[in-house]
Formats: sequence, C-alpha cells, structure tokens
Amino acid sequence: MLRAILQLLGAAAAVVLAGLFLFPLNAHAGRSCEERRPDVASIVKGMQLAERTAQALDASAARVVLLARAGQDLSKYGLRYSHMGLAYKTDAGSWRVVHKLNQCSTAVAAVYRQGLGEFFLDDPWRYEAAWAVPAPAVQAQLLAVLNESPSRITRLHAAPYSIVSYAWGHKYQQSNQWAIETLAAAMEPGTIRTREQAQAWLQFKGYEPGVLKLGPLTRLGGRVGSANVAFDDHPNDKRFSDRIETVTVDSVFAWLPRVGLGAAPVVLRL
Repeated sequence: MLRAILQLLGAAAAVVLAGLFLFPLNAHAGRSCEERRPDVASIVKGMQLAERTAQALDASAARVVLLARAGQDLSKYGLRYSHMGLAYKTDAGSWRVVHKLNQCSTAVAAVYRQGLGEFFLDDPWRYEAAWAVPAPAVQAQLLAVLNESPSRITRLHAAPYSIVSYAWGHKYQQSNQWAIETLAAAMEPGTIRTREQAQAWLQFKGYEPGVLKLGPLTRLGGRVGSANVAFDDHPNDKRFSDRIETVTVDSVFAWLPRVGLGAAPVVLRL
C-alpha cells in the first residue's frame, strides 16, 4: 500500500511539473484559494479521479472534450460545477487540459496547459468530473487550435479577471468565458479575431448565460472582500435587479446539445 501511495505521489509531482506552459503557480479557478498543505488521501483521490477520467475519455473515442470539475460548493446558486477547460488527446495518447486560472488574491488570470492529474489535484469540493463531447466538426476545429502555438490559444485571452464577469462584457473575462469564446474563434478562424466577434457568434448560436440571483449585500461583500470579484461590468438594469449573467459550466453543458454542437454531459464520481 505504501509503495502504491508513493508511486501515486511521484506521478502527481510529475504531472504538476509536466505540461505547464504559462504563468504563475499560485493560481486557481472555481475553487477555494486558501493555502492548504495537500495530504496523502487528497492526492491519491485526485490522481484516481484523473486516471479514471482518462480511461473513460479513451473509451469514448473523443479527441476533445469540455471538461469540468466541482471546485467549489455552488449549490446555493443552483450550480453543480465551477470550472471548465478544453481537454484534448495528444498524438502520444495522453490527455492535456488548456484552461484559464486566476492568480490567488488578485484580479489577474492566465492560461495554462496541464495534465489531468494537475487539473483534479486543485483542491476540489467534490471528487467528480463531468465532460461534454463536442460534435465531430467542433472537435476538429478545436483540436487544430489546441495543437498550435500558445499565441493562437491565447488570442482571445484577457488578463483582467472577475469570477462573475458579464457574459457579454469585455472589461473582465472569467475561465468558462474564455473557454467558450475560444471555441467560437475555433469555429470561425477566418473571421473571429476579437472577443466582441466571438460573443456575437455565441449569441447567434443561441448561447444563454447562467443567471445568478445575488442581492446587494452579497454583491457589495464580494467586491470589497475579494479582488477577483467585480460587478461593475454588468448593465445597471440587470445588476440592480439582482440578475448577474455570467458564463457557467452548467449553462454551457445545457447549450451544446440544445443547438447540436455537442452531446449531453457525462458524469464520473469517485
């Protein structure tokens, strides 16, 4: 048993170091930002979830999926998942996740390329994975982007970050927002060059953002207490009627099958 745990710990360390392509290490998205020392049990469970997810993805024959984790408990907002990335299978047969992460205690974010182990070792609320398999044509377009240079992957990335950024705004950009704007750009590489164009494509394709019911005290407390929470990009008529429209994993999972861009999500729990 001890040898197996040590092997898992070694694998975890390798995953942490391998495949990271951009920016700072003290980053998060859709999870708590409290400093905690990882324990053996959480590392083992995270690696087990990564291994089982890889096996299930291999069996699906997909090359690209929209992969989600439950980093925070968002049930009071009617949400099950907090964070999503674009996961793809490399020519070597391993899975990588490209996703946007927020630097802890700041309003700045960056884009990373990581392994599944790193993705699921990031302090989850529940050891649960969910993914949606895009339609074959969507997978092909996304794979072309994900296999190319970092400059193309980050073309629509905006560093200013708010976890509740307005879905149709341009002042901030949260992680799930970056993922679907990148999807939009992948589908129309010859015409979509800006976030405005990507959002227009998403609206044309019928994407509907999640709506969070946040009262004024919640909004004020979030803005004062956290650098990565801001509401000033939301239209006043929505903001002051407690309608915070932002890109949620749950809304993306509902949108893909509704418009024929992908399948319903698959869920894997430990």
